[in-house]
Amino acid sequence: MKRLASVLAAAFAIILLFGCTANEQAGQETKKKAKETAGEQVLKLNNENEPTSFDPPIGFNNVSWQALNNLMEGLTRLGADHEPEAASAEKWNISDDGKTYTFTIRDDAKWSNGDPLTAGDFEYAWKRLLDPKTGSSAAFLGYFIEGGEAFNSGKGAKDDVKVKAVDEKTLKVTLESPQQSFLSIVANPAFFPVPQKVAEKNPKWHEEAATFVGNGPFKLTEWKHDESFTMVKSDTYWDRDTVKLDKVIWAMVDDRNTDYQMFESNELDTAYVPAEMSEKLRGSDEVKVFDQAGLYYYRFNVNKEPFQNEKIRKAFAMAVDQQEIVDYVTKNGEKPARGFVSPGIKGPNGKDFREEGGDLLKYDADEAKQLLEKGMKEENYEKLPAVTLTYSTKPEHKKMAEAIQQKLKSTLGVDVKLANMEWNTFLEEQKALKFQFSQSSFLADYADPINFLESFQTGNAMNRTGWSNSEYDKLIKAAKNEADEDKRTELLHQAEELLFEGMPIIPIHFYNQVHLEKENVKGIVRHPVGYIELKWAEKTS
Repeated sequence: MKRLASVLAAAFAIILLFGCTANEQAGQETKKKAKETAGEQVLKLNNENEPTSFDPPIGFNNVSWQALNNLMEGLTRLGADHEPEAASAEKWNISDDGKTYTFTIRDDAKWSNGDPLTAGDFEYAWKRLLDPKTGSSAAFLGYFIEGGEAFNSGKGAKDDVKVKAVDEKTLKVTLESPQQSFLSIVANPAFFPVPQKVAEKNPKWHEEAATFVGNGPFKLTEWKHDESFTMVKSDTYWDRDTVKLDKVIWAMVDDRNTDYQMFESNELDTAYVPAEMSEKLRGSDEVKVFDQAGLYYYRFNVNKEPFQNEKIRKAFAMAVDQQEIVDYVTKNGEKPARGFVSPGIKGPNGKDFREEGGDLLKYDADEAKQLLEKGMKEENYEKLPAVTLTYSTKPEHKKMAEAIQQKLKSTLGVDVKLANMEWNTFLEEQKALKFQFSQSSFLADYADPINFLESFQTGNAMNRTGWSNSEYDKLIKAAKNEADEDKRTELLHQAEELLFEGMPIIPIHFYNQVHLEKENVKGIVRHPVGYIELKWAEKTS
């Protein structure tokens, strides 16, 4: 026994000695790193998930945009006031008929590998965006360009798309019709240039930090897939003297509670406000609230039973109480969504489109029950086919799905099964119309009602419901080509009303942006259209 005690004591002493040595080494390493980064401005953010892609026409979602908008830059950039300003293009001229734009690329605009940025890089990128072989969900944004829709739909040729590099620094673009929002549209990451020489030599250039080439205020230096990525201030960026941050480290943590805990322990400089903490934190100086143009909603697949029936879709939609959800589920000051276009978005006539359009959906349990009965009778259903609601794996999506599940049970007596899926897999399955009923969201690409509503045109990559209405398609097309602002506004209102007659969706709530932000962080610009600018951000000690 004594011998065992002696052995244990000796072992414990060795462990203590080794632990002290290890701790001392770790402390020295920490001090070394602190010394290396002394004076550096290092911002720590959370991207939540692995970016879908840093290839501009493919990374058409929030998890790619946030970083891509700072790694690259278009002809214009949205400024601190959310209005377009000169970026890679130093100036532009607009023809008298408002259809032709001639952009002059800055002489000192360069790629992060030192190559000059050319007008040809933009022509290559935009035609690639529209090329049906690319399969970009963002291609519809280029339909404003003459020949763009025809090329993307297989009815026209690439050479007929009116985007032309006149010379190394001059890009000429001709539109189908005048567009008030065009300079805002081309600030969208989908319209970022692509380094043609690099892309043609290595089609996978955008997949790793070592091969990625950008033209923005930051450059990608490390990418640990599904874990983190790092960007540093670019020494080739034309406006590098404006950039104050030295480094931005992005985590990938898709749990809002963990995100908050990391903020509290200073592992992150910004964080989302968890729903259960919103009331407690609302008065904090660290809480920042921003407008956001978009909404949370659910999609029906109208090609799958029982949602081929319009009355059944309307029954489900009218059984959901949006006010109840924002009061008791999300609890972050969101507005209930009873239309598709967000409040604050102005119509072509300059008036708030949502205020003019009013509520297009109401919670009405009695009418919902009646519609369900009528729809089932039309389909000769004695029993409603099984319904599964699919959502992407995140606690807040799970919480929302459970609330919808309970509400449909209590209001309609319908048992809804729940299924969840990893984000990127979920996205691909939803695009392929594999789901019956699924979670969704929309963030505007630019501040115009047509951007919200064009998503539901027949064949639009963002539709993902199978819903198709020829009259709706005509209204959207007419609105795009209508020069009279009042007439264009009326066409868009008619289209939104028609969308809610068909009801391929259930709107839940309009977004806002509620973030925690350390008090020593300044200048982050969060645009209502969903992406952030770090060009003007700084972090003081």
